[in-house]
Amino acid sequence: MKHYADNNSHKSAPRHSAKSSGGKRYAASSKRPAERVNRDRYEKKPTELRIKRSSAKADDATKIYPLKKSDAAKLSSGSKRPRTQCVGTPTAPVPPSKAGYAPAFIFAGFILAMSLLFIFLPKKGFSETEKRYLSDFPKTTAETVMNGSFGKSFEAYIADHFPTRNLWVGINAYATLAEGNNGANGVYNCKDGYLINKPIPEKNQIKRNVMILQEFKETVGDVPMSALFVPSTGYICEDKLPLLHDSYNDDAYFERVSQGMKDGGIDFVDLRQTFKDAYKSGSQLYYKTDHHWTTEGAYTAYTAFCESAGLTPAPRGSFALEKYKDFYGTTCSGSGFLLNESDTVTVWQNPNNTEDKISVRITDDDQIKTSNSMYFTEHDKERDKYPIFLDGNHALTEITNDNVKDGKIVVIKDSFSHCFAPFLAENYHTVILVDMRLFKQDHVSDLVKIEKPDQILCLYGIDNFAQDMDLPDLY
Repeated sequence: MKHYADNNSHKSAPRHSAKSSGGKRYAASSKRPAERVNRDRYEKKPTELRIKRSSAKADDATKIYPLKKSDAAKLSSGSKRPRTQCVGTPTAPVPPSKAGYAPAFIFAGFILAMSLLFIFLPKKGFSETEKRYLSDFPKTTAETVMNGSFGKSFEAYIADHFPTRNLWVGINAYATLAEGNNGANGVYNCKDGYLINKPIPEKNQIKRNVMILQEFKETVGDVPMSALFVPSTGYICEDKLPLLHDSYNDDAYFERVSQGMKDGGIDFVDLRQTFKDAYKSGSQLYYKTDHHWTTEGAYTAYTAFCESAGLTPAPRGSFALEKYKDFYGTTCSGSGFLLNESDTVTVWQNPNNTEDKISVRITDDDQIKTSNSMYFTEHDKERDKYPIFLDGNHALTEITNDNVKDGKIVVIKDSFSHCFAPFLAENYHTVILVDMRLFKQDHVSDLVKIEKPDQILCLYGIDNFAQDMDLPDLY
């Protein structure tokens, strides 16, 4: 058995080496200087700078300043912490120069300028560019403020009357296009300079409006009635559309209208195939910067209507063409794509329709305007030249052509009829146009009883007909 002392014998053995330490248990090695011992190993990383000022008193000779994180990281990255003290005065932060405040001053000046322009510039009630009435300042009541309608109306008012609004709409349109989103304010930017309206929502009023026409036909009795609807530009000019686009549902709408007209005893003029054939042959049936058809498109529809109604259309050779350049229409102004090339408006003027033979009477409520021409060429000075045809939208327009002995037709219409009606005047002595958006004097059925026309024609763009809310005033 070992003696217990043997178990502790290792305690008396040298700790580091067998080399003599000169009687010192922990003598420092000559190869390991004492000054290399890192006494700051367990100290915290440097986060402050101590600066000693020689001129300061003893009690405040050392000033402590917080270090930046970047400086602290540099100090802590070394193998040992610096032991020297920095003597001197710390550098104060450099304030920004006057140039650094320039963006803030520019932004504030812009906001102030726009606010002053908004307040003091006169407010227009109608936008010639967009062809629509602008928002009025909303009525302020406790109810409108509480239910939130005032806020929404006020936002619309600001948007409609914001200074240089057209410029900002254009900037937004091209910025959206640059982001890869083809389409601004419901308009596609298409091939060959075409600006084409997007398809209308599938949920619309077409079924309701078909029923209204059926009931109107019952009201007017035995007066022959026809319906002619213009296909949408995107449906006919499909090859001009961008690669990604929504589907146009003209086929479904035309089939629904066709069946409804047949059930109501109304003759239906289906332009789909006629327009497809004409477009394939190279005819430009629609304007590039406007949603209306061209005069070429209107004449193509006129010949189809004459065939349906048993009339002989006026031949092409009987018209002299007058052109008006630099036309920018509603799809251009509404979308903001203002850099597209302009269109040309072409007037097909029959030389036999002289001023002594033609009479035009325009009625809006109590205001009456007369002319001896169906073409109001003073609109050539405007950006949107489509009102050259019959002076644009009016409640009631009556055309009389003394070159034609008899015949009277009432046209329930939208603005597509403006360049179509002069062709009708080649076959009817009197052409009466009724715009349901503006005609509020009487019901159209009462007008029919008074005028006793030989023919009634309902002429709309298919998109407009599907969204019209004014047809109930027909009877």
